[in-house]
Amino acid sequence: MSAQRDALQYDEIGETYEGFKALPLARYPERASFLRLLGDVRGRSVLDLACGTGFYTRQIKRLGAADVLGVDISGEMVAAARRIEEHSPLGVRYTVGDAAELPVPERPFDVATAVYLLNYADDGAAMERMCRGVHRSLVPGGEFLVLTQAPDFRFDGPSTGKYGFLYVPVGEGATGPRVRITALLDPPVEFVTNYPRREVYEESLRAAGFAEVTWVPLEVPAEGARALGEPYWADFLANPPLVMLRCRA
Repeated sequence: MSAQRDALQYDEIGETYEGFKALPLARYPERASFLRLLGDVRGRSVLDLACGTGFYTRQIKRLGAADVLGVDISGEMVAAARRIEEHSPLGVRYTVGDAAELPVPERPFDVATAVYLLNYADDGAAMERMCRGVHRSLVPGGEFLVLTQAPDFRFDGPSTGKYGFLYVPVGEGATGPRVRITALLDPPVEFVTNYPRREVYEESLRAAGFAEVTWVPLEVPAEGARALGEPYWADFLANPPLVMLRCRA
């Protein structure tokens, strides 16, 4: 039921999701920080989970990855990604799939990535299933690179509206607060997700077999500081809504 619910809300967003990446939070700290975490992928095979319309999937291929497969539970998102691929071919493959039920690949991947995936697990067991599927998909020693909701985010802090997103708790789930996120596009786009507790992430990843789990903060790139000024980012740096994880199989 959870997977169906998540697919439906992203089916409704569809290609509008590409617009999220132009908002200040996504355009500067999210993008720069995640690509820094990704590092050198030249010649490597990469499994991009929760790929959406393929924004980071395409970035990974442009950075020189040899084989890139994007997987998303939303058929509309994958259809949009395939349309972009048809218009501007990069050699990226896409498929519709549930990250909690990943099939074992014929050839394991060197790297797996997930931008906004683990936060959609509605309980620890579901997150562990996701993590086990990722672990099975990787070569020994392979990396799982995650960008997700920050468990230490304070919802009563200064408004994040100037960064393009609003975060409002709407209840409590098994993993942590349930949160309505509003992307301040025209018109605004809303969706609901979880903000899992730190121990839920760590326990799920370790139970799945990831021996190394390292928390990595987001940073504001020089480009973002030049464009909007360093003081603009002070509230974000004091209370970031996002965080990253580097995990090794």
